[in-house]
Amino acid sequence: MSKIIVEKPTPEKLASLGVARWPTWSKEASQFPWSFSTQEIAYILEGEVTITPNDGSGAVSFQAGDLVTFPAGLSCTWHVKKALSKHYQLG
Repeated sequence: MSKIIVEKPTPEKLASLGVARWPTWSKEASQFPWSFSTQEIAYILEGEVTITPNDGSGAVSFQAGDLVTFPAGLSCTWHVKKALSKHYQLG
């Protein structure tokens, strides 16, 4: 399975992806299971999250300002440490 990719995007990259036009999603501090049926790209507006994949690979953390790519087929547990707000695009 592909890995979760976390990067610090430039304003130019965000503009080229059209992130400002993507829908938004928010979640309070919590912990829950999730599976990605398709690839998702998310730009984190606020918050702090650690995701632990169910396949035993290492946990991945990200926060406000990060651009995160979640591969299709990923099953994991989200631990939202600080309330999350993100733009997202399903792939």
